[in-house]
Amino acid sequence: MNLTIELTTGQVVDLIQQMPPKEKLTVLKELAKQAQSGRAERMKYAESKIREVCAARGLDWDTMTEDERLYFIDDIVHEDRECGQ
Repeated sequence: MNLTIELTTGQVVDLIQQMPPKEKLTVLKELAKQAQSGRAERMKYAESKIREVCAARGLDWDTMTEDERLYFIDDIVHEDRECGQ
């Protein structure tokens, strides 16, 4: 039988604070590892989407200079003006 206990963030923090330092470090390392894994997946997804947006505008992200990329992203972020092509 599986039981689920719902805890608030504060309760989780309090629980971890009761752990010995070595176990706290283990929890921290595991959380950091999971966060990094998720970050890599999000970056891969974001990179594929930016390439799609570039292609839709007749641009190639991989051949753009760093300055061209920055300008392109700046144009996308600032929706109040047209994106330069």
